[in-house]
Amino acid sequence: MTDQSPAADTTYKRVMLKISGEALMGDQGFGLNPPTVQRIAEEVKSVHDLGVEICMVIGGGNIFRGLSGSAQGMERTTADYMGMLATVMNALAMQSALESLGVFTRVISAIPMDQVCEPYIRRRAVRHLEKKRVCIFAAGTGNPYFTTDTAATLRANEMACEAIFKGTKVDGVYDKDPVKFDDAVRYDNVSYDDVLAKRLGVMDASAIALARDNNLPIIVFSLDEPGGFRGILAGQGTYTKVG
Repeated sequence: MTDQSPAADTTYKRVMLKISGEALMGDQGFGLNPPTVQRIAEEVKSVHDLGVEICMVIGGGNIFRGLSGSAQGMERTTADYMGMLATVMNALAMQSALESLGVFTRVISAIPMDQVCEPYIRRRAVRHLEKKRVCIFAAGTGNPYFTTDTAATLRANEMACEAIFKGTKVDGVYDKDPVKFDDAVRYDNVSYDDVLAKRLGVMDASAIALARDNNLPIIVFSLDEPGGFRGILAGQGTYTKVG
């Protein structure tokens, strides 16, 4: 299937990859773009081939976002559960793309739905990782009012991941929006407290605080740069380390 040699030459042996649902849209304004899903799956496979154990959490904003639903008058708890179900759809799409590349993958949902994926059982998930299967954690934490950023940080801690890789549209954390401001400055390193104090928008505050309390570094990089994920694990590339 794939090369499963030990991850001897990489910085991290087990990592969490967090991407937004919007990352799967490609140039579309909504939904899933299969070629984009396939491209991201190939990036994941390239890292998996190094022997790195990979967890994933994918947002659901390309299908439904709980906050925007509640802003339009929908009851917040219901809207959040709808957002969680959207993440399951994205996880299944990514599983299909990865397995088409020969990477064994498990979708593990915080909301039980046995016909389509596994329920979340920590010890079973750890065993999947040990067997070099990619674990995609879906349905957030299973609770409303918590984002997929918080879910990714929670699962990364539970799985004993060595870092969270946050794939975005830009190559790191800037002091202001680099799309809007030409003079935006990128940080090579930034502390958790500075991210919170300056509201740098890496992840929501509860996710940053959970990472800080468990000394879990967050690597922010561009998902649009081919080979970027693999490059960083090999000690190259452009990124910001939060820690």
